[in-house]
Amino acid sequence: MLCEKIEGRLDEIEVSGKTIEYVDIEWHEAFKKIHRKKTDAGREIGIRLGDSILTRGLYEGDVLYKDDDLIIAVHTPACEIIKITIDPNHAFMVAKTCYEIGNRHAPLFYGEDAYSFITPYNEPMLQMLQKLHGVTAKKEIETLNFDKRISATVHHHQH
Repeated sequence: MLCEKIEGRLDEIEVSGKTIEYVDIEWHEAFKKIHRKKTDAGREIGIRLGDSILTRGLYEGDVLYKDDDLIIAVHTPACEIIKITIDPNHAFMVAKTCYEIGNRHAPLFYGEDAYSFITPYNEPMLQMLQKLHGVTAKKEIETLNFDKRISATVHHHQH
């Protein structure tokens, strides 16, 4: 089965009486145009999307296929993240923290308030952030919310 467009979102379409299968799309895969995956029911699918996916990405609940009986939707699994909190008494560290994360080409997401941020986990990043004065950085497991992304794109890329 080949899926070539996003048919809508699970919360926008009628799903009663239909089988819903989910395909896992990891955070670092969400901005790729071509995938070969299996749904949670074992169905093999191909995903071939247009260029718009390079900036939009695939979100939790995006519907990749629908007919009278079946819906195939995206599931974004939780992943290891670094939760960053900056002490409000050291507000100037917001710029330093965001600069250091961006300088490493890592995706950056807003946290709960103006002093918190999230970035995908890697050990060197965690160690660097933990050394910054007024900054608390902890490794946690959480689902990334692309609606809260700060980076223009969220490509997984390292030097």
